[in-house]
Amino acid sequence: MSAETSVGRRIGADAARRLPARPRVLRGVRFAVLLAFVVLFLIPVYVLVVTSFKSLQEADPSSAWSLPRDWSMDGWRAAWESLRPGLENSVKIAVSGSLISAALGSMNGYVLSKWRFPGADAVFTLFLFGMFIPYQAVMIPLAGLLTDMELVGTVRGLVLAHVVYGIPICTLIFRNYYVTLPDELIEAARVDGAGLLRTYWSVVLPVSGPAFAVTLIWQFTAMWNDFLFAVFLGAPDSWPVTVLLNNTAGSGAVAVQYNQQMASALLASLPTLLVYLLLGRFFMRGLMAGALKG
Repeated sequence: MSAETSVGRRIGADAARRLPARPRVLRGVRFAVLLAFVVLFLIPVYVLVVTSFKSLQEADPSSAWSLPRDWSMDGWRAAWESLRPGLENSVKIAVSGSLISAALGSMNGYVLSKWRFPGADAVFTLFLFGMFIPYQAVMIPLAGLLTDMELVGTVRGLVLAHVVYGIPICTLIFRNYYVTLPDELIEAARVDGAGLLRTYWSVVLPVSGPAFAVTLIWQFTAMWNDFLFAVFLGAPDSWPVTVLLNNTAGSGAVAVQYNQQMASALLASLPTLLVYLLLGRFFMRGLMAGALKG
């Protein structure tokens, strides 16, 4: 080790010791505030978890904070039996709907950003208008349309409704992402003789991972948590888990099954939680890559 390096390290150590205590205090205060918010956020989750493992006799609001004396899976078994058809329908709706809307949004965004045509800006503006139309404004005509198509009360009808309503936001995400791609890539593909679809399939689609991550997570969460479309356009055979979860609420019963209700709430929220835990880093990469910029 040279003398200059040794002297430099001693100077750095002396400077670190001379740092004022105020920045350390501020960091400690920020950490304490964040920790308090985390604890405040997790309090309902704690009540949900401990109550779901209590027996029906022990599950009572007066003992919501206490741990179960006898850990029981009765609430989870009852929740699974009551929610299983809705979970299957929700998987069909959310998975297929998010994939279809992401694929359509990707193609729309590609055409609107890299293959300009007369009136492209007006078409994109009309797509954006679709994002701001409330569900309630189109519910009756949408129900009439699905009735004419013989899709009302079916899983396919719910998928179609979600796809139509998801196209504007998916188009916006992909369009703004593809704008950041160099135009030289498209021009090089054209020079090599690639057409519209070949350029999309061979050049654009392989680099669209970040935008697909954002749209798939976004659409999956929106479709899984939907209640309005499901209860208005669905039927008992096509009801997703949100409707069945609402039906587990007590309505004048002698004994409210709090353990089943808490287990049902956790069971219904696990898929979206797992999606964010497993794919959250890809969601953030997509955001940082420009998927929502513009």
